[in-house]
Amino acid sequence: MSSRRRFYARPLLATAASIAVLTGVAATAPAATPTSAGQASPAAAVDDTYYQDALGKTGTALKSSLHSIISEQTTLSYSQVWDALKATDEDPANSSNVILLYTGRSQAKSENGGDTGDWNREHVWAKSHGDFGTATGPGTDIHHLRPEDVQVNSVRGNKDFDNGGSAVSGAPGNFSDGDSFEPRDAVKGDVARMILYMAVRYEGDDAFADLEPNDSVSNGSAPNIGRLSVLKQWSQEDPPDSFEQNRNEVIFDRFQHNRNPFIDHPEWVEAIW
Repeated sequence: MSSRRRFYARPLLATAASIAVLTGVAATAPAATPTSAGQASPAAAVDDTYYQDALGKTGTALKSSLHSIISEQTTLSYSQVWDALKATDEDPANSSNVILLYTGRSQAKSENGGDTGDWNREHVWAKSHGDFGTATGPGTDIHHLRPEDVQVNSVRGNKDFDNGGSAVSGAPGNFSDGDSFEPRDAVKGDVARMILYMAVRYEGDDAFADLEPNDSVSNGSAPNIGRLSVLKQWSQEDPPDSFEQNRNEVIFDRFQHNRNPFIDHPEWVEAIW
C-alpha cells in the first residue's frame, strides 16, 4: 500500500463545498446532517416491529437475526436498477438529477449509460468478489448499487477499500493505488455500511457466495472485501446523514422493502465485528 493517509473526519458540509469548488459545479451535493449522539434514528419507529427479533443481541446471534430479517425482500432485475437509482439517489436540490457516490457531482438522471461523461451502476461490493455478476440478488441489490461517473467507476474497478493512494482525476477527495480505493470523506461511512449490509444479507444460503469482510486488500475473486478495520473506522467517523437515511427509507418503502440495519443502528457494526 503506497502513500498511506490517515483519515480524519472533516465536516461534511465543508467537504461538499470543497468538491463544488474543485469540480466547478454549483453546490449541488445534498446537505449532510449526521445523526448526532443520543438522537433517535429514523428506525426508532420500527425497532419493535421490523427489528424486534434482533434487539438485545450481539455477535453471531445479532448477525444471524439481522440476516433473517433483511433477507425478506423484493428483488429487482438489473435493468430495473436504472430507474430505482434515479429515485434512491435523487438530488434533493434538483429532482431531475442524481448525486454520484464518489465524485459528489449532481448529474442529469437521463445521462446514464456507458459513454465517457455518463453515470452508470457502481457495485460497491465489487461483483467479482464472489462472482455474482449482475444476477438478480447480490448483483441487483440497490443497497450497494450507486450512481457513479463511468470513468471513476472504472478506476475503482474491483479494488478493496483502504486509506491511501494517488488522487483520482475528476473525483476530488478520492484516492486509489494498485490494490485499494479510498472514497471521499463524506461517503466513507456510506461505503462501509453498504459493505457490511452485504456481508449480513448474503450468507451463502441462497445459491450465492457467503460474502464476508476481512482485513486484506488482495482478495481478488474471493467472496471477501477489505479492509475491515478501516471500514469500521469509516463507519464510526462518518455517521449516517440525511441523504443516506432517506435512501434507506426509499429502498424500504418503494423497492426492496428491506433495510440496511447499519444505517438505522450504526452501533451494530461494533456489536458484530
